[in-house]
Amino acid sequence: MRTQNITEIWQRITDHAGETFRQIRGGEFTYTVDHKSLRPDRTNWTIPKTHFDRALELVPLDNTRVVQHLFGPSYIYAVLMDPRIRRSDW
Repeated sequence: MRTQNITEIWQRITDHAGETFRQIRGGEFTYTVDHKSLRPDRTNWTIPKTHFDRALELVPLDNTRVVQHLFGPSYIYAVLMDPRIRRSDW
C-alpha cells in the first residue's frame, strides 16, 4: 500500500531544484522542475512526474534495477533516495 503522496514529494523535489544530487555511481547533477517533469542538467531530456509517482510505489530503493522500466532510473534513484527528499518517510 502506498503511503506517499506525489503532491507532497513533488513539492520537496521542487524545493531542492538547483541543488547538487549524486547518482548511485557518483555522478553529480542538478535539475530544474516544472509542474510535470524534472530536467537533469547532464541531459537534454526530461523525466515525467508520473515516473516519480510510479517509483514511489517501490521505495525504498536498494538500487536502480527496480526502476529500470522508468525513464531516467539513475536520476529517479538519486532524487528519491536523497535524505532531503525522503526525509524519514522511507
